[in-house]
Amino acid sequence: MSFTVYPAIDLRNGQVVRLAQGNPAQQTVYGDDPTATARRWQAEGAEWAHVVNLDGAFGEAAQANWRALERIAGTGICVQFGGGLRDLDCIRRAFRSGAARIVIGTAAAENPALVDEALAEFGAGRVAVGIDARDGRVRVRGWAEESAVTALDLATRARAQGVTQIVFTDVARDGTGAGVNLAATLELARETGLQVIASGGVASLDDVRRVRVSGLAGVIVGRALYEGAFALREALADIGNW
Repeated sequence: MSFTVYPAIDLRNGQVVRLAQGNPAQQTVYGDDPTATARRWQAEGAEWAHVVNLDGAFGEAAQANWRALERIAGTGICVQFGGGLRDLDCIRRAFRSGAARIVIGTAAAENPALVDEALAEFGAGRVAVGIDARDGRVRVRGWAEESAVTALDLATRARAQGVTQIVFTDVARDGTGAGVNLAATLELARETGLQVIASGGVASLDDVRRVRVSGLAGVIVGRALYEGAFALREALADIGNW
């Protein structure tokens, strides 16, 4: 199984931002040109970008983010896109706008039928489930609310539905540089057999290495890249040498 490093491009009103633990009150803006950001990661060797429509996740208007998605996809980079995809029309719009793969988060917990519909129409290779959790409990609606379902229960259900890939984010670590919660991420992979992409807390090149050697499918990196903890080209070169 190949290993992919996904630079994160989180969008809030068309700007590239990062939120600490998903809190919009703890927002750092890293630029107002998402296309230039995508081209930057391409220049460093990225084949994929993980793009999140934060406004959509919070249930807000997100036209600027949809336009940004089209421009990012227009660069030729493969886009894994999520945030606010809570009905089939939104999922279709994401693919029309250039997404190569979509990530269903809140709806996977609250409306499992949408996952079934998306899989039937687009296939498992293009539909992933996003599991965002704090202390093992799934968070929904931009991480603002706690669901009754556990991360493992949701992953198990997703596997039974035919999902092959999940993105697992430890909300408590996201945007903090506290390090990846490798134990919880590996537990999901071992218990379900799914391809799991780790997200949340990457602080150093060593974090990327730890995820890679553990056998997970990939890792999403945000703040560490934007703040220069290491360069994306370093991580990709390091992978190529293993």
